Amino acid sequence: MAIEIKVPTVGESINEVTLTKWIKNDGDWVERDEVIAELESEKATFEINAEQAGILHTKANIDDTLEIGQIVAEIDDKATKPAGAASAAEAKPVPAPEPKKETPKAEATPTPQPEKTTEEKKAVPSAEAPKATPLAAAIIADKKVDVSKAVGSGSHGKLTRNDVLNILSHPGRLPENELFSRNEESKKMSPLRRTISRRLVEAKNGTAMLTTFNEVDMSPIMDIRKKYKEAFKKTHDVGLGFMSFFAKACCFALQEWPAVNARLDGESLVYHDYVDISIAVSAPKGLVVPVIRNAESLSMAELEKAVIDLATKARESKLTIEEMTGGTFTITNGGVFGSLLSTPILNIPQSAILGMHNIVERPVVVNGKIEIRPMMYVALSYDHRVIDGRESVSFLVRVKQLLENPEQLLFGKDPVKTLLEL
Repeated sequence: MAIEIKVPTVGESINEVTLTKWIKNDGDWVERDEVIAELESEKATFEINAEQAGILHTKANIDDTLEIGQIVAEIDDKATKPAGAASAAEAKPVPAPEPKKETPKAEATPTPQPEKTTEEKKAVPSAEAPKATPLAAAIIADKKVDVSKAVGSGSHGKLTRNDVLNILSHPGRLPENELFSRNEESKKMSPLRRTISRRLVEAKNGTAMLTTFNEVDMSPIMDIRKKYKEAFKKTHDVGLGFMSFFAKACCFALQEWPAVNARLDGESLVYHDYVDISIAVSAPKGLVVPVIRNAESLSMAELEKAVIDLATKARESKLTIEEMTGGTFTITNGGVFGSLLSTPILNIPQSAILGMHNIVERPVVVNGKIEIRPMMYVALSYDHRVIDGRESVSFLVRVKQLLENPEQLLFGKDPVKTLLEL
C-alpha cells in the first residue's frame, strides 16, 4: 500500500496552503526524509519531506490551493530502487583535501579606487551581455549603451549595428521588450501577499495612525564603524552595521517610554517589560517581519547576528511561523533602497514602527557654522489611541540623542553625568 503524504498542520489559524514548488518530480526515487516540495501559507514557506524511501507519485500541481490534511503525494515504498538512483549519502560530494599551509607573504595594501559613475559602469561590458559585431561594439563603446539585456538579431545572437541604433532611437524602453507591446499578464496573489494586503488595509483603516519625524546626524556612528569595524568583525565574526545601533537605541527609549512598546487589547492596554523587535525584511515572495526576542538583553554582536540570521532565512524562505509571530515594536529600513523619507504603516497589533532612511550628506548648522554632515531622516508612525504626542515625540528625540551620542548606548545614560551622579 502506498504511503500518503499530507499537508501538515502549520498553525492554529491556518486552514489552507499553496503548493509553490516540487523539489522532486513525479516518478522520481526519493530517500526517507528527503525534501520533496515547498508549501506556502499566509505566514511562511515550509517544506515537506518523504516519510519513506520509494517512488514518488504527485497528487497536486504547482499553485494549487490545498487544505490541511489533504494528500499532496504518495510514495510507493515497495518499488525497487532504480539502478541509477544514488542515495542521499552516496550523493554527498567527497571533500577536497586541504591545501598545504604556507607562510603568508606580506601584501601591499591596495589603493582604494574611486567609485565609477553610472555612465562608466554602463560603458563596461557585462559578462552576460551578448556579443556584438565590430561596428556595433564601436557604437556601444562610443555612446555608452547598456546592452546587457539586449537580444541580437545577427548570426549566433550577435548584436548588429541596426540593433544598437534601434536601442538608441527608443530611449526609455528596455532592450528586451518588443516595440509597441500591449501584453498583459495576470498572476494569482500568493497567500503571503494576500495576508500582507489584508493587514496593511486593516492597519490603515483600524488605527488612529499618525507619523512624527526627526533627523539624525550619523557622523558619530559612522566614525565608530570606520574605526572599529575590522576589530569587531575579527572578534565577533560578524559585520558591524547600522541596525544594531538603532535596535539598541530603541530598546533604551522603549523602556523609558513604555507606551510606545504597548498594544491595545479590546479596552485594555498591554504593557511589556521586554522588547521584541520586529525587523522588516524584503523577501523574494513579499515583505516579512521576523522577530528578535528580548532585544534589550542582547549585545551589539548578538543583535547583528540575529539580524543576519533572520534576513538570510527570509531570503531563503526558511522562516518559521514562530519566528514571525509576536513582536512589540518594528524597525523598517527603506534607506537600503534609496528612500529619503516615508511614513511606515503600523505592524498591528503593535502601536509603533520606526522608519530608517537613506543617509545623505547635507549642509547643517553646527555651533553657528554650516557644515556638511551625513544626515538621516527618521519617522515614527504610531497609534494615537495608545500613544500621545508627547510620548511619541519624546521617544523619537531620545532615539536621536542616543544615536548622536553612542557612548550612552552602554547603559542608556551620559557617562560623565553618571559619574558625577547628576
